Amino acid sequence: MVTEGTLPRDALRQVEQRLTAAGCPDADFDAAELLRLVLGVDVRLAFAPLTAEQAARLEELTARRADREPLQYLCGSWPFLDFELAVGPGVLCPRADTEVVAETAAGLLKEVPHPKVLDLCAGTGCLGLGVKRFCPDAAVTSLEKSPDALVYLKRNARLPGGLEITPVEGDLFTYWQTLPEGQLDLIVSNPPYLTAAEMAQLQPEVAKEPAMALAAGEDGLAFYRTIAEDYQQALRPGGALALEIGWQQREAVTALLAENGWVDIACQKDYGGNDRAVTARRSCK
Repeated sequence: MVTEGTLPRDALRQVEQRLTAAGCPDADFDAAELLRLVLGVDVRLAFAPLTAEQAARLEELTARRADREPLQYLCGSWPFLDFELAVGPGVLCPRADTEVVAETAAGLLKEVPHPKVLDLCAGTGCLGLGVKRFCPDAAVTSLEKSPDALVYLKRNARLPGGLEITPVEGDLFTYWQTLPEGQLDLIVSNPPYLTAAEMAQLQPEVAKEPAMALAAGEDGLAFYRTIAEDYQQALRPGGALALEIGWQQREAVTALLAENGWVDIACQKDYGGNDRAVTARRSCK
């Protein structure tokens, strides 16, 4: 137990040992982040013994992380690309793989002036904000159904450096009915895509994230199916679609798009070499 008077490096070792025993996969990184939260500086720059308040705070955070509460929730914010997002219970944690989707999506807007973008199942807004980061003149609308996640989407809707999106509350399964035909240049989404079997086998940290942001029915395709069938007409001819997928879903998602008349279907891999971003366009015919 970390107590008042413990030196920061000793506290770091204690926390890492406890997190390792609890099964946290990156216990050394997590321990350093918890110390940074408590001390306000990197532990390598901290030399004064912990105060009673600091020790109590570190004990609380260590217990929560040992219970496998996501580190992102404990931090209250998390980096995505080169900006910081508010994050907490009730919203999906931003992940590095989604950065690949944002960059891929933005690449579909080359030479499109002032593009209009719709981000479906927005969560923290990371994907829409990522597109905006690469395409500063884009007008991005980000749709989210969950009231809990919408809180974070609204917090992140206006960030330093001109990163601004428009948060909207709505349901992907019906929102398409409100969209005029041919007005959008890009639709981007990281929808729920876990199958029922995958939901039953979640790692402890992921199981703490909202099921609403993860579960997509027996086959994991419920959201992709609606996007493929109902959202194409909202794009201008030649308008683009970029979807984050699970690493085993490329064939199923690309088949859905092909069956519904999408063209130029392709797939981009993530940093780990897994299939991650499926792209397509509305036919110009």
